[in-house]
Amino acid sequence: MAVVKANAYGHGLAPVMDALAGRVKMFGVANLAEAREAAHHAGKTPIFLLGAALPSERAHIVDEGFVPAVSSFEEAVAFSKLSTGAKVRVHFVVDTGMGRMGVCESDALAVAERVFAMPGIEVAGVCSHLPVADDDDVFTRAQLTRFHTLVTAMRERGLPADALIHIENSAGFIAFPEQAGALVRAGLAIYGVAPRAEFQSKLRPALTWKTRVLLVRDFIAGRGVSYGRTFTTPAPMRIATLAVGYADGYPRQLSGRGASVLIRGQRCAVLGRVTMDQIMVDVTALPDIAPGEEAVLLGKQGDEKIPATDLAERAGTIAWDIFTGIGTRVARVPFDSAVSSAQDSQ
Repeated sequence: MAVVKANAYGHGLAPVMDALAGRVKMFGVANLAEAREAAHHAGKTPIFLLGAALPSERAHIVDEGFVPAVSSFEEAVAFSKLSTGAKVRVHFVVDTGMGRMGVCESDALAVAERVFAMPGIEVAGVCSHLPVADDDDVFTRAQLTRFHTLVTAMRERGLPADALIHIENSAGFIAFPEQAGALVRAGLAIYGVAPRAEFQSKLRPALTWKTRVLLVRDFIAGRGVSYGRTFTTPAPMRIATLAVGYADGYPRQLSGRGASVLIRGQRCAVLGRVTMDQIMVDVTALPDIAPGEEAVLLGKQGDEKIPATDLAERAGTIAWDIFTGIGTRVARVPFDSAVSSAQDSQ
């Protein structure tokens, strides 16, 4: 299952789904609104709603052919009543440790047995979620074992043999592939970032985030830069103003945290506070820089790179937050690296 919620983790829903259509078993989205947008690009690939649905949304989910997650007997009853001939295909969610949605693990077998016998419902999948697959192997292995033991008991109570069993997110299937089940939910890994750092060498980030130089100015020593004058020039400096700010998703929390951008393959330090629409960077080492020059905020340029995990660590957050925070003012431009590599080699 390709997880494309939140605008494909900020990468752009349309180009990501168009690239993956026909290559995955399912697409995963957060809610009905996302499912409707995804439907334009999914072709015949089913769309699964990872989140719970509002009561007012259930009829629309059934009518439009999406696959809902069911976290309680009451939800199953509601979907059963909406069946008008063909059974409503649902995935039964078990809470094995995430604490976000799903039938409590201790009650799941009894509730599932009642749902299996319910008219108008087909349990096409059973799923759960791993909360600490990126940093607690002991808990995660035990959680996976309990889940699969529960699924075995469900099969003895009426779970269809072809039901899709899924629990593992990117961190899960990277680290515990032998306990994956029939389906894995690939999210961050699809976009080339490993939630477990030891596997990053196996992946290549899909996204490069760029902007351009707006202004280049020479400062004397003692000049303040940006709001609050948190940075003053210790000596004469050349400073460039770039067209990006926190309104675009460049985190304000990077202010004064040692962040940098890439210009001509060199790291240029971000100076002072990140503002709504611009940042200022030190280009003293690049004296002939001019407005219009490209700057890389996230990604690779020359031999240098700025990974999402680096920005996230400096901002005190996670890579998911960096990606999904990239704003709507930032254009998403699809780029075929295979075609580009072929052209570059000619």
